[in-house]
Amino acid sequence: MMRAGLAAFVVMQAVAFGQRPVVAVGGILHESNSFHSVKTKLEDFRRPAGATAEATLDLWADNLDEIAGYVQGGRKAGLELVPAIAARATPSGPVTDAALDALTGELIAKLKAAPKLDGILLALHGAMVTESFPHGDAEIVRRVRAAMGDTIPLVVTHDFHANVSPEIVKQTTVLLTYKTCPHIDQKERGLQAAEIMGRIVRGEVKPVQALVKPGMLYNIRYQYTSVAPLRPIYDEELRLEKEPGVLAVSVAGGYQYADVPAMGASVIVATDGNRAQAEGMAKKLSDMLWATRDQLKLNVPEPAEAVRRAMASGKSPVVLVEMGDNIGGGSAGDSTFLLGELMKQKATGWSVSVADPEAVAMAVKAGVGARFDGLVGGKTDKMHGEPVRVRGVVKTIYDGKFRETEIRHGGQMYYDQGLSAVVEVEGSTRDVGSYVLLTTKADGAVFAAPVDQRGILPERQKILVVKAAVAFRAAYEPVAGRSLRWIRRGRRRSIRSGLCGGG
Repeated sequence: MMRAGLAAFVVMQAVAFGQRPVVAVGGILHESNSFHSVKTKLEDFRRPAGATAEATLDLWADNLDEIAGYVQGGRKAGLELVPAIAARATPSGPVTDAALDALTGELIAKLKAAPKLDGILLALHGAMVTESFPHGDAEIVRRVRAAMGDTIPLVVTHDFHANVSPEIVKQTTVLLTYKTCPHIDQKERGLQAAEIMGRIVRGEVKPVQALVKPGMLYNIRYQYTSVAPLRPIYDEELRLEKEPGVLAVSVAGGYQYADVPAMGASVIVATDGNRAQAEGMAKKLSDMLWATRDQLKLNVPEPAEAVRRAMASGKSPVVLVEMGDNIGGGSAGDSTFLLGELMKQKATGWSVSVADPEAVAMAVKAGVGARFDGLVGGKTDKMHGEPVRVRGVVKTIYDGKFRETEIRHGGQMYYDQGLSAVVEVEGSTRDVGSYVLLTTKADGAVFAAPVDQRGILPERQKILVVKAAVAFRAAYEPVAGRSLRWIRRGRRRSIRSGLCGGG
């Protein structure tokens, strides 16, 4: 505490003499599905940067995520910002040790090359798993602390789907998470983190943190913060954060696709020096989470029944949500359980997206307007179904890039599914078409834009298959019929759209 107090005093003296506090900005983000057989390599990470430090900051600021919030909020707070790295990869399998070493090494090199730093703002997903470290984010923080010292203020933001450990809470000055799912508040959390950092480096606050974990896996099916069971907890989270002396209140739903010791729901509260207040608030919210445990039961039928009910629905489009192939949760994106049933039952007016580079190559070789006849999906492993034979006509070939202009989920604006193709399945007519969207990369499944921009109007389809869990709701509920069909490995639960708010 004495060293931390001395560091704060030095910063206050520098500010008093007109020097702006110097704060580094960066992030390494990955949501790692430990059940996925394909590892995430260094080349899978996108690392946008400009020609100069200021150009890099401007590039990062032109977004909707937490790093944009860091830059905009840091400038507003009068901080001198130094860009480190901003690396992000699509959710997939565990990160290789080589990628972790390279990214963390680059981050630390940038931090050490910067002018004397007064603080670090760092975006970490909270559910990174690597080959050697079940809690990759904690390992990144440990390495940053080892390199930069244990007194420098370190404010970290996490995704709502973070698996939070006591280790990372101990190593950070303030840790806060997104509050919403679908994630529409990343930028706000970045702004909040920057505002907290400004108060820390000016010596206005001395944060303390408390972590309480209710000891439960909060099924992702119920991690929708706009409705019960999470909505009352979300409302209380917002209320408590307005209490005097409170810096940040965070409820993390956890990430069930990472089989690690820290898995599960968490509550983290940061206050200005009042540990009892932080512990009391964290315990209250943890108890609220625990009290909802009997509301988290799943009762869903098999794929065949889900498709039958969708076909019989009087309202369209019906959204079938294939939670077992949740791309946003790091799954392969090539499940065929629903694709196979749709074709077996001769359903019409549907669309399914499948990540299958081999099938894309076949479509490209055939060309637009040519006949397509090949096996689609089920090629990553044996957990996502068998390949399904698809016959039809290649309607479109495109680069797979699209822009999301609204705050839907994830905070990004630009996406790339790789070289992609649309196959109009045999049996389609001019008025009622069934389509398989073939992509090289599994990305962007929660958005309607990749469907809409390929000439398939979502609102005119009878059935839309989405490989997601909760995140799709912000984009698809405005066009969906009254009923959403929830699929987990091809299973379904119906929920009335009238129960759903925004987000």
